[in-house]
Amino acid sequence: MKRRKFIAGSLSTISSFMIVPRYVLGGRGFLAPSDTLNIAGIGVGGQGGYDLREMEHENIVALCDVDWDRAAQTFSRYPKAAKYKDFRVMLEKQQDIDAVVVATPDHVHAVASMLAIKMNKHVYCEKPLTYSVYEARELAKAAREAGVVTQMGIQGHASESIRLLCEWIWDGAIGDVYEVHAWTPHPVWPQGIDRPVETPPVPETLEWELWLGPAPYRPYHPCYLPATWRGWWDFGTGGLGDMGCHIFDHIVWSLKLGAPTSIEASHSTFVPEGLSWDKLKNTETYPRASMVTYHFPEREEFPPLKLTWYDGGLMPARPEGLEEDRVMGDQFGGAIYMGTKGSILCGSHGANGARIIPEVKMQEYQKPAKTIPRSIGHRQEWIDACKNGKPSEANFDYSGPMTETVLLGNIALRAGKKLYWDSENMKIINASEANDYLHRQYRRGWFL
Repeated sequence: MKRRKFIAGSLSTISSFMIVPRYVLGGRGFLAPSDTLNIAGIGVGGQGGYDLREMEHENIVALCDVDWDRAAQTFSRYPKAAKYKDFRVMLEKQQDIDAVVVATPDHVHAVASMLAIKMNKHVYCEKPLTYSVYEARELAKAAREAGVVTQMGIQGHASESIRLLCEWIWDGAIGDVYEVHAWTPHPVWPQGIDRPVETPPVPETLEWELWLGPAPYRPYHPCYLPATWRGWWDFGTGGLGDMGCHIFDHIVWSLKLGAPTSIEASHSTFVPEGLSWDKLKNTETYPRASMVTYHFPEREEFPPLKLTWYDGGLMPARPEGLEEDRVMGDQFGGAIYMGTKGSILCGSHGANGARIIPEVKMQEYQKPAKTIPRSIGHRQEWIDACKNGKPSEANFDYSGPMTETVLLGNIALRAGKKLYWDSENMKIINASEANDYLHRQYRRGWFL
């Protein structure tokens, strides 16, 4: 048996013990090689580089990016790490990798994470977990079966504020929560535009074919990257996919949400220059602004919930009792929880700045005991879990279903009608054509 196959087979059965504790191999002060994770980064020019800086007390052994110019700063920070342009080559060639950090554009998240999982690597993947609903379902399943440690990059999940919000709501601070309004000012990149007709040359430092990955082929244009890919249907997931996972996180956790039963959406119909009125339904980019309404069924001690999402500058009405001089949310968005006994206003990441309104009610509220274990840090949670085999807090079993919910909103935008969702069978039951958006065919040479 080849060494690689032997190692892969062995790791699949003992993945929870892959990182051997120091005390097993030596006495006090003995630093075994396995005490330190060997981490590889896939997509390290932007957020991925920041993620690695938070993990550099471990061993950064490999770096992969399709644009070495954009990744140059991260490369120089870890000069001993091997450099690659194709993550498939990296994972096949470099056998010392224990775990990977995936921070590519959205459309590559699933294929990169899935390959790592199949090779028994632990995975930290930035939000949204995947580009499609099908990918989210399959990725969570694969991670569970492989027994690897996973975490989605929703840093607010480790915050104190999200724990306080959960404890207050579970304590009945505002009674039964029946409605939530959530929003973000994003997109802060161009949307509502058509595909460019110019075909400028590809920069020498960029591997355009690798950047496209599983997405349909199109000629290079600088309007797609960096970061602006978020607004294009083929690559990103729009304002909802960008910020939805952060803001939905505290809603899902505090209200113990499962899958929605229905989703409907409306959006702006601005006609960009060069786009005719008969093409109001832009198939290239997300709309400049949208509203999405989800309905969730009754859950345990919670009543049915209506959740409305706003982006592109749209906002809910100011809640009753909110002081005139108080700002709603923060620079990235926020949420309003409406209950039978009052309301809570909070910010975006991890329910930042959550307060019962009006403030006088917040001051009168007798806060409950802190019952949720506090976090050691979002990325450190994942690192420790890789070493001790325990599940991390935002693992794919949690973040996968939440990503599905977020992405269903984008399907409703495309469908233009109210959709009824059968989560168990992963099927839209009243619009068969909308099921085509649950996944897409990959470009030749790419697979999940």
